[in-house]
Amino acid sequence: MKGYDIERLIPQRYPFVMVDQVEVLGDNSAATTLAVRADNYFMLPDGTLAETGLIEHIAQSCSALAGWQALGQAAQAPPVGIIGEVRHFVCHRRPCAGECVATTVTFDMTFGSVTLATGKSFVGDEPIAEISLKIFMQ
Repeated sequence: MKGYDIERLIPQRYPFVMVDQVEVLGDNSAATTLAVRADNYFMLPDGTLAETGLIEHIAQSCSALAGWQALGQAAQAPPVGIIGEVRHFVCHRRPCAGECVATTVTFDMTFGSVTLATGKSFVGDEPIAEISLKIFMQ
């Protein structure tokens, strides 16, 4: 799935796009990457990506999966999701400018317009964040 136009999969637009590439898409899971750049909206003065930026990256990775699922069902545009709950967020460390964050997300359960998802982010083999999200899809 490399090279897929991310803006077809997610409703976010520059400067708030937090997914560079979709590496893998499956029925209920996806793998994405984000190159952390110094001009990223969520960068802190110390040159690291804020925890809120990691959460947004993981949420947009979920959005890419939801968009891919919707477009596969002939939707005209990706759905808009709203984070309803953040649970079990652990940030082992914030990534630095110049690093590449690789993230896997899984849709654990969907009931009506509510999706429960989990995400894990890595820099290389090092785990840097993990989270459970409740997302409301419009």
